[in-house]
Amino acid sequence: MLELSNINVYYGGVHALKNISLKIKEGEIVTLIGANGAGKSTTLKAISGMEKLRSGEIKFNGEDINSLNVPSIVKLGISHVPEGRRIFSKMSVMENLEMGAYIRDHKEDIKKDFENIFSLFPRLFERKSQMAGTLSGGEQQMLAIGRALMSRPKLILLDEPSMGLAPIIVKEIFSIIKDINKSGTTVLLVEQNANMALNVADRAYIIRNGEIEMEGNSKKILVDERLKKAYLEG
Repeated sequence: MLELSNINVYYGGVHALKNISLKIKEGEIVTLIGANGAGKSTTLKAISGMEKLRSGEIKFNGEDINSLNVPSIVKLGISHVPEGRRIFSKMSVMENLEMGAYIRDHKEDIKKDFENIFSLFPRLFERKSQMAGTLSGGEQQMLAIGRALMSRPKLILLDEPSMGLAPIIVKEIFSIIKDINKSGTTVLLVEQNANMALNVADRAYIIRNGEIEMEGNSKKILVDERLKKAYLEG
């Protein structure tokens, strides 16, 4: 479904991503984990068109998407939930969800998707007229995911969905991620919470200093002593 081949991204003179290659198959949950500043968010931004490549290639369902802008990539079926959620705080929950459907024009289908989102996130239904900026952190994360789902993505990119949330809310968010995947959406999950990410994912890539250091079955990586030393111990 998605293939990154030797992509390189620079921030000025800083070489942020160094020949990154990864593959995601349809129906998978794949996680990209690593320390702060390792290049996780930059990888997602490169996929969604927010960061341009210096070199390399990104293909989605066989189509080269390197030169496409963000709206065109969304139309192809990739939605990005950014780090920090980035909801529209001065708009209502309902208005935020409507913004997620901006590329669509079939009103009946959109109406059905509102119902699906509210089924997945009942708290959003209770607060649909509330200003998004007044929601709790967990509710804002649910709204950010719901907004991304309103474009009916084939692939959803989730950047640090557990950040700043209480453990009980983190468990709920990860349970929802599994439900989203079961309903047919492929997931690329970026996380610092290695334990949670590896337990929910099918496969994993470990990124360090802009390079892929390890890849494989997530359950095998979870018990790998190298990962424990680097990410799970302190």
